[in-house]
Amino acid sequence: MMFFEPTAIKQSADLFRNRAPPGFLAESAEIPERDQCIVPTIVQLELSKWLAREKDEEAVDSFIAYTATCMVVSLDTTLARRAAEISAAHKLATADAIIYATAECHDADILTCDAHFKDLERVIYIDKKD
Repeated sequence: MMFFEPTAIKQSADLFRNRAPPGFLAESAEIPERDQCIVPTIVQLELSKWLAREKDEEAVDSFIAYTATCMVVSLDTTLARRAAEISAAHKLATADAIIYATAECHDADILTCDAHFKDLERVIYIDKKD
């Protein structure tokens, strides 16, 4: 399983079409089928907010439609408690801790361009400069 942290999605609209632009992913990384992609509801919130500000409502609608075909994971008490532990241990902001806890609970990797995740386990980090 894998999911895309918001900065990775922002980096390329091609991810919404279930493919990466040339050179975007490391050779060992592949974008999985949508039923193997996890989307925490906090990612839906963050990306909807960004798309509404930077693009338009049609982009928001397309993103939500895309994520509806993935495994959408809501925040529950167990996940919230684990996110709090992760936030304290790794000094992550709330949303990032929820994202990381969701990946951990689903034994998934995180594809991201966010340097906050760079040195954590289960992270496929892509430098925005590359």
